[in-house]
Amino acid sequence: MGFPGRSFAAAAFLGLLAAVPAAAEATRAEILWDTYGVPHIFARDAESLFRAFGWAQAHSHGNLIFRLYGQARGRGAEYWGEPYLAADRWVRINGIPERARAWYQAQTPEHRRYLDAFAEGLNAYAREHGARISDEVRPVLPVSAIDVIAHIQRVIHFSFVANPQMAAQLSGPPRGSNTWAVAPARSASRRALLLMNPHLPWSDFFLWYEAQWVAPSVNLYGATLVGFPVLPLAFNDHLGWSHTVNTYDGADLYELTPAGNGYRFDGAVRAFETETQIVKVRQKDGTLREEKLVVRRSLHGPVIGERNGKPIALRVAGLDQPGMAAQYWAMARARNLNEFETALKRMQIPMFTVMYADRDGHIMHLFNGRVPVRPKGDYDWRGVVPGDTSSTLWTKTHPYEDLPRVLDPPSGWLQNANDPPWTTTFPLALNPEKFPPYMAPRSMAFRPQRSARMLREDASITFDELIQYKHSTRMELADRILDELVAAARKHGGAKAAQAAAVLEKWDRGADAESRGAELFLSFARRWLSKTAARPFAVPWNQDSPADTPRGLSDPAKAAAMLEAAAEEVEKKYGRLDVPWGEICRLRRGDLDLPGNGGPGDPLGIFRVVGYAPTKDGHFEAVAGDSWVAAVEFANPVRAMALVTYGNSSQPGSRHLTDQLPLFANKQLRPVWRTRKEIEAHLEDRTVF
Repeated sequence: MGFPGRSFAAAAFLGLLAAVPAAAEATRAEILWDTYGVPHIFARDAESLFRAFGWAQAHSHGNLIFRLYGQARGRGAEYWGEPYLAADRWVRINGIPERARAWYQAQTPEHRRYLDAFAEGLNAYAREHGARISDEVRPVLPVSAIDVIAHIQRVIHFSFVANPQMAAQLSGPPRGSNTWAVAPARSASRRALLLMNPHLPWSDFFLWYEAQWVAPSVNLYGATLVGFPVLPLAFNDHLGWSHTVNTYDGADLYELTPAGNGYRFDGAVRAFETETQIVKVRQKDGTLREEKLVVRRSLHGPVIGERNGKPIALRVAGLDQPGMAAQYWAMARARNLNEFETALKRMQIPMFTVMYADRDGHIMHLFNGRVPVRPKGDYDWRGVVPGDTSSTLWTKTHPYEDLPRVLDPPSGWLQNANDPPWTTTFPLALNPEKFPPYMAPRSMAFRPQRSARMLREDASITFDELIQYKHSTRMELADRILDELVAAARKHGGAKAAQAAAVLEKWDRGADAESRGAELFLSFARRWLSKTAARPFAVPWNQDSPADTPRGLSDPAKAAAMLEAAAEEVEKKYGRLDVPWGEICRLRRGDLDLPGNGGPGDPLGIFRVVGYAPTKDGHFEAVAGDSWVAAVEFANPVRAMALVTYGNSSQPGSRHLTDQLPLFANKQLRPVWRTRKEIEAHLEDRTVF
């Protein structure tokens, strides 16, 4: 394959070639592994790049990726037993394996070669380093580009857009993110700044993997979800972008009315399209048990469950758009806003906010997604809608031009912390009245309010301040009610409430390792927000003042009593009211056990999100939250700092399982090395193809 073009930063690429010894002219790609296990891939062509990227991911996450690909086939129970059966049913009911085959055929010949190369890189690593791949996942090998596509579908379309808990009206694992774009007018260096900060569970297909690509037409640095062939969050020499999980609604549940062997629709009875599949389940003795799975499909989509004896069908937007990976490849090679938006207009990415910044000083927020064009009517589109009439059945999605978008606002900054697009900057740049009511809800939780507050209060943000703000654990909820709570405790409470008030008055209102009072306030907040849910605040949230409401206590006397109960609980569990946050909340991975910092983004309004789960020893262990963080300044050259909280490998024995966690505990990022000189100064290993 020849060079796709010379638009790539030619000097950098020619410098790469000059650095390759003459005897190695046959080299197609090279991976320089830095001391944090980040692969920097230098390739002579795109196919070699994708192949090396697959090889690198297998080296760092092979056991996990092959297990995920086996699940994306709907054969997890066949390979590993009963615990995978529910996930297999979800994959098969939604037709992921069959659609993956169709999507593979729908790729352009060029991108089909890239996906094939990525899969071959995974297989090549397994062949060459079989001893490093677990025996448990070997039955999945070899993998193919179809497995890659099926995995993308399972993660994006059937975990983010729709998820297995939908039929029961339950939410899945927490999935959040923060992102900022700061224009030169608000940047101390007069250069645009970009903050990338997804926070997802620290396991399974939610893990992030950091990498660099250097090849003709591309010099990209970023992160991907494990097993993906592209970098969904990234920057190059000219521009960068990040995502947050937006308030997009691209999946609807339809309640069907049974009639005989079918369902009613527009006064007639329609038959289900029915298929019986055999799901194999591995038993403990190694034998396979066969189970029948009857898949029923309606006009709306497959039946995924029942409610009150009625079938519930799932309709998902974007399943006719097979080019998500190809769009990311186009975004990676963009050099300016026009080229980047041309890539965005492909509309192959079914959801996610896009936050953008570039060297020219532009910043942009796009509420991206294949939003269904829903019919008018008093329907709960985030609940269950009637499926017996064509009046609720949507067939189209909104074009790019219909989506909420803000470019270069007068404020000079944009933010999103999983809030609807209306509050991306202040003064407000979008009027929700100009969009359909189903486009996005109207709300602003405390975490995005905290996000906006930090930006509003600093007219000249330095690169170091950008990082400092990212690590902020200050609780917006505390700023709204703490002074009143302390006063209420002293006025209406007893001795224990007064002791609690004394602790909270000295507390720094944060969730740092040494924060004394954070656990006490959290214990109170849980009671207050759950038991006074009808009206916990004196001033409720107001869409006319979205970043400054709610505030105040609706019932100070009741609040004092709840604080006293919270104090008794904390003292009983920990022996004192001022127990440090990091003594309770721990960062544990491998042999490391470090004091934690950060906490629930909502309802506390902490920007540095960390989710904790209880442990057997009475502590709480971090299991989710800040995953990959990158701060970027579009200087010349680009300046960046980054961190993969849990390390850039999950393979047993890797030193990169835990090497970045101490940095996270200390609220630090590490330098991003992008030039060959920088990388070789911090070189751990080299792989040549």
